[in-house]
Amino acid sequence: MSLSVTVVIRTDPRKSHRAAEALRIALGLGAGENPVTVVLLGKAPALLSEGEDDLVDSELLAKHLPVLKELKVPFVVPSGALTAFGPAPGFLTREASSVEIARLIKQSDRVLVF
Repeated sequence: MSLSVTVVIRTDPRKSHRAAEALRIALGLGAGENPVTVVLLGKAPALLSEGEDDLVDSELLAKHLPVLKELKVPFVVPSGALTAFGPAPGFLTREASSVEIARLIKQSDRVLVF
């Protein structure tokens, strides 16, 4: 039986390498048999933005983001974040209220928070 996994990233990718490392981990988990969802909180939606030049570990992101896009790993961001951060096209991204995000986390079998 597959276990659902949610990776929550709340680290600012402009200030810490942890956000890029969390995406690398999500990629590893998403390549397996368990369904993975990535929740981007705070300034973390910048990970998916086009033209972000000031992200820590941008080389790592350039390597892994296309694979996450190809695998269609779903990303969930707070309401309003799509307008604020403008994610690059092709990502499976949706906005959700804080209540919906809390419900997703609660219903997940495994949760990793960065």
